[in-house]
Amino acid sequence: MNPRTGSVEVALTDATGAPLAHREVVVEQVRHAFAFGNIGFDLVPHANGEADLAALARDWLGLFDTATLPFYWGQFEPERGHPRTARLLAAARWFAERGVRVKGHPLVWHTVKAPWLDALPSDEVESLVRARVTREVTDFAGLVDTWDAINEVAIMPDFVNEPDGVPNAVSRLARELGRTGIVRLAFETARAAGPGATLLINDFDLSERYERVIADALDAGVRIDAIGLQTHMHQGFRGEEQLLEVADRFARYGLPLHFTESSLVSGDLMPREIEDLNDYVVDAWPSTPEGEERQADEIERLYRTLTGHPAVEAITYWGITDAGAWLGAPIGLLRADGTRKPAYDRLHELIRGEWWLAPTTRRTDGEGRVRIEGWKGDYRIAAGDLSRDVAIS
Repeated sequence: MNPRTGSVEVALTDATGAPLAHREVVVEQVRHAFAFGNIGFDLVPHANGEADLAALARDWLGLFDTATLPFYWGQFEPERGHPRTARLLAAARWFAERGVRVKGHPLVWHTVKAPWLDALPSDEVESLVRARVTREVTDFAGLVDTWDAINEVAIMPDFVNEPDGVPNAVSRLARELGRTGIVRLAFETARAAGPGATLLINDFDLSERYERVIADALDAGVRIDAIGLQTHMHQGFRGEEQLLEVADRFARYGLPLHFTESSLVSGDLMPREIEDLNDYVVDAWPSTPEGEERQADEIERLYRTLTGHPAVEAITYWGITDAGAWLGAPIGLLRADGTRKPAYDRLHELIRGEWWLAPTTRRTDGEGRVRIEGWKGDYRIAAGDLSRDVAIS
């Protein structure tokens, strides 16, 4: 049996409580339980009335149901004491009003940092990190229900890729507290501010080092709600076997898996010898017809593979458009001019086609009952002026 699908039987009644027997009703899916996500970065200006991106918004909403918003400290609070809360609140509300789940990324990270933090002593840094986590989780409560509590902690204490070679303040704090200590700080502070939030640990390092980070934190009593796994594929598709191996390996902790940052290139691939993706810099990185067909085939393979694994609960594709895409790579599902690539259409055929129940007419039985079968998620049943929301879980 497909772990993604289920069924529910609903008894419908009219305003007097009488069964709606032998009535035609329209059943339609509203949202998947599985989180099909993308970054919402590109639509922040639209949500704030700074740009008219209606076409981009239509394409985004036509495919995805979960948005990741950017809480990179250096951008969110470039000047100490002046966070850009209002701007992201407007974006979070814009998505939430359209039925989209919202995730914040990330609360604690050593990169895209707040430079004003670096010169401060460690005790003050720790206090400010805790205050920052508490502030964001509190201010966005009810809108942002999922957070990457800490990002890339496997490398965090050792990170020295700074102009002067000196670790930044967050890396310094991680060195002093240890990996388990900094994980505990992030999770327990966020948990206290938002007891109902879903908190992730997230990393690109899918080696044994990340496994040890998770195991040590769990052994120390840190409550982790889900494990985030980054799979940027600028150097080529990882393949079904490797993806399943990764999922199996991290599923052993008994926690849900979120593939938080997935990307596939629709142009020339990055050379394999590049170790840090950030080191690859080119003047132009165009999308090509051949690359677009490859991307479409690979995105279908990616989503079929991951949705077929019972531990996986979310996939976030890292980019809707090539315009401003990470590292300048052609990883978007739309070209820079806004036209759809084959990958968009292929993914739409899955998420809003094969795995979706479009408005469908059904007929109730003599007791007003109707049965719905499909992918787990939220559904709506309508009969004239009457409607009822139900869930397959």
